[in-house]
Amino acid sequence: MTLTRLHWAFLLVVTTGACSGLTEPTSVSVTPPANPEANPAATATATAPAQPPVPAPAPAAQNAQVSASHILIAYKGAMRADASIERSKDQARARAQQILARARKGEDFAKLADETSDDPSAKRNHGALGRFTREQMVKPFADAAFAMKPGEISDLVETPFGFHVIKRTE
Repeated sequence: MTLTRLHWAFLLVVTTGACSGLTEPTSVSVTPPANPEANPAATATATAPAQPPVPAPAPAAQNAQVSASHILIAYKGAMRADASIERSKDQARARAQQILARARKGEDFAKLADETSDDPSAKRNHGALGRFTREQMVKPFADAAFAMKPGEISDLVETPFGFHVIKRTE
């Protein structure tokens, strides 16, 4: 009997089992015989379950947290924008630039957030987001927050929610 590569692939799946290895990795070696007429069962060999690999310690960067505050300027059509927001994307960008300039001149960031942010929680938390990991924020926001040093204020950061001015607090 001649086995094709498809048959060998099926034999590999059957040999290893559809769900085996979910908790314990196994090592299986299947090689097609040099002679197609050879007994295929004689060439499929399974070895004893391999020792599970020792997990590498999580890099510090994966678990790193920062703390930041932000001011969000949303525009009509931005993700989760309040229905009352009528400004265009260009208008939102211009407004965010003005707020960024005020923040960089030293105005109190919490007060600016209270007065200008479209984030609904800004009135009660003054723009403070607390501690967070990269994975908790959308990529452009996380990239900016993690690139800054405490006390720094970002350039404008555009996300699907609008334009952010971010201040890294720790």
